[in-house]
Amino acid sequence: MGQSDPVLVPEVSQHEVRVRQGFTGTELLLFGAVLNPEGRAGQGYDIVVVLKGPAEPIRLREKERFAGVWVNAQSNDFRSVPSFFAVASSRPISEIVDEKTAAIYEFGTAYIQLSPSGSIDPEEQLRFALGLVDLKQRQGLYKEDMDGVQITENVLYQARISLPSNVTTGTYTAETFAVTEGRVIASAIAEVEVRKVGMERRVEEFSQDFGLAYGLVAVLLSVFMGWGAGRVFARL
Repeated sequence: MGQSDPVLVPEVSQHEVRVRQGFTGTELLLFGAVLNPEGRAGQGYDIVVVLKGPAEPIRLREKERFAGVWVNAQSNDFRSVPSFFAVASSRPISEIVDEKTAAIYEFGTAYIQLSPSGSIDPEEQLRFALGLVDLKQRQGLYKEDMDGVQITENVLYQARISLPSNVTTGTYTAETFAVTEGRVIASAIAEVEVRKVGMERRVEEFSQDFGLAYGLVAVLLSVFMGWGAGRVFARL
């Protein structure tokens, strides 16, 4: 980037999201300003915001019907899958940059870098990748809003992105890009920490520190609840 390129000053409405019992999701406001090196307003920029959750490895299994029963068939491993992914832009991405640039900066769910592993056929790999993205979209964890960024007087911008109740805890990165004539000329990152508090936090810590004990407690609790339900229905 040259000395005449603008400077992005990003901010987030919440730098910490607390997940407690009854959490139904929340909305993040990502906002900021685009300034040139002299501190004046910029002109003619598009803004793209990419919000990503912590990456995690995933094995995606495909099911097929065999003798009237659904069984696991092929599977594919992905080394680095964002647990949450959202893109908001001031215009449709296809009107802002070309496909190569969109792929470099992950400007859309079609361009997420999932890092597949294994020696599976490329066409099969693509099919699994599309299936994974579709699954995440149906879970409300992957989303796009091609008219989700509002720009005021070529200086201020804002975008609203909803986090659903089933978000993964960890550090989320909100990266903002300023684009002009198909070229990314400035970028900046803000972080949001999503963490559990209260009883949910204690249960999570117990499951991580004492995995075997947590598993035994979960099994015993399930057995007890099943036995209790059986006793209740037996009396009806």
